[in-house]
Amino acid sequence: MVLQTPHLFSGTIRDNIRYGKLDATDEEVEEAASIAYAHDFIVEMENGYDEDVGEGGNLLSVGQKQLVSIARAVLADPDILILDEATSSVDTLTEARIQRGMEAVMEGRTSFVIAHRLSTIKRADRILVIKQGRIVEMGTHSELIRARGHYYDLYTRQFRRDRERVYGVEEFATATV
Repeated sequence: MVLQTPHLFSGTIRDNIRYGKLDATDEEVEEAASIAYAHDFIVEMENGYDEDVGEGGNLLSVGQKQLVSIARAVLADPDILILDEATSSVDTLTEARIQRGMEAVMEGRTSFVIAHRLSTIKRADRILVIKQGRIVEMGTHSELIRARGHYYDLYTRQFRRDRERVYGVEEFATATV
């Protein structure tokens, strides 16, 4: 399970990834980090995999902690994976990196992805849209967009908001005219 708020333990990055499989070799830890797209930021750290993360991981950014959590999940190699709002508290650039890691860890296994950021679930085999505790729509991203229902409304609103944030209101209006 990869949670919205990642939790790391005091110790090194290597130790935190190894919690996914306590008897993992250093090579397995590093392979898991590579699959999760965490390796690049780790090797840029002064001590690499032996970098201290601080109490609760406070010496790493939220995105870095999330990538370490995803690497831990890769190493655990679960049959069923739950990703609960794994990209909710990061910027869009970090989100893209985390999404690559999530896609890698979801490969070949049953995964449940809980997300408000719809870009996180676009590639899902099946999307369940829940409104007031009930499933109101179900399908792939393209099916739900074509249906122009609740998912469509949420997606287009979110897409517009993201574009406005990136380009600014005036530039967004120019870009869509």
